[in-house]
Amino acid sequence: MTARRQVFAVVVVTVCALVAPLCCVNVNVNAGDTRHKLNGSHVDFDSFGEKFPREYDDVNSGDFNRRRLHFQEATKRHAYLNSFSTAPQSAQYGLNLFSDLSQDEFRDLYLRASVDGAPHFSGPKTERLPAKFDWRDKAAVAPVQNQLACGSCWAFSVVGAIQSAHAIGGSHLQQLSVQQVLDCSFKNEGCNGGSPVRALNWLKQTRVKLVPQSEYPYKARTGICHFFSQSHDGVALVNFTAHDFGGQEEAMMGQLVERGPLAAVVDAVSWQDYLGGIIQHHCSSQRSNHAVLVIGYDTTGDIPYWIVQNSWGTTWGNKGYVYIKIGGNICGIADSVAAVFL
Repeated sequence: MTARRQVFAVVVVTVCALVAPLCCVNVNVNAGDTRHKLNGSHVDFDSFGEKFPREYDDVNSGDFNRRRLHFQEATKRHAYLNSFSTAPQSAQYGLNLFSDLSQDEFRDLYLRASVDGAPHFSGPKTERLPAKFDWRDKAAVAPVQNQLACGSCWAFSVVGAIQSAHAIGGSHLQQLSVQQVLDCSFKNEGCNGGSPVRALNWLKQTRVKLVPQSEYPYKARTGICHFFSQSHDGVALVNFTAHDFGGQEEAMMGQLVERGPLAAVVDAVSWQDYLGGIIQHHCSSQRSNHAVLVIGYDTTGDIPYWIVQNSWGTTWGNKGYVYIKIGGNICGIADSVAAVFL
């Protein structure tokens, strides 16, 4: 048995001694080929590392063993979450790029958005809404981005809404600079988190023009603000609205159709393990913590759902997207929703 397999066996025996009913089923330590069944396939930490490469100093290091234990906890969590996913189209949970992070690490790295109180929406509902609507069909949604290990989701959601509104207005769709917002929105905290509403207020008050991403590329770290003259080409925000659509998701659908993709702050605690399907439960922290871009909806099937673009790259979820059931304010999708005007 190799040294790496010996370490793995010791860790499994230790964990199983503590939680034997949960993790010691179908484990053959003597064979040196410990496997855990998940979603119909056998996976282990080695195969996870092959799919999602990691760099460790040594297989006997504390970091390596800690990552493996987080991985084992994740597989048990996946089994629990999937036990509720019995209805057709239900969300599925399993191994992804976050499976060797503890839940606390995941929250500290990726769930850094904050929410400012928004008034309840009191406007009229849009009549005769289409049963299905997706701004990607109008070439108004830029490709999925990856925020990496930086709590910049709040900036990605704001920039996503603005660049979509710019395209809807007749301009060529282009990716605008998230790094510019990250560095310059002084009322927020860069990679340590922020609020989409505070970023939008900053853009409205300063009339700062967002430049193309090619001119101010993303670095996944907070930097010094680079200023551009008012004569420099860019996209300026004129105004925005922010509302709580709790209990009024049909009105939120109308805002999406009329105004364009919406910046929303959600509760994404269970998204660490999301693979695809429609989320209908498991958003349970009761705290909004992650900013996203709502780009469409579909009510034609048995389960109506929102189409949401995330900023964790295309290997996460459904090619970078997540589907959330419409109705019941699942994941707090309707709590704080902003539409922009250019």
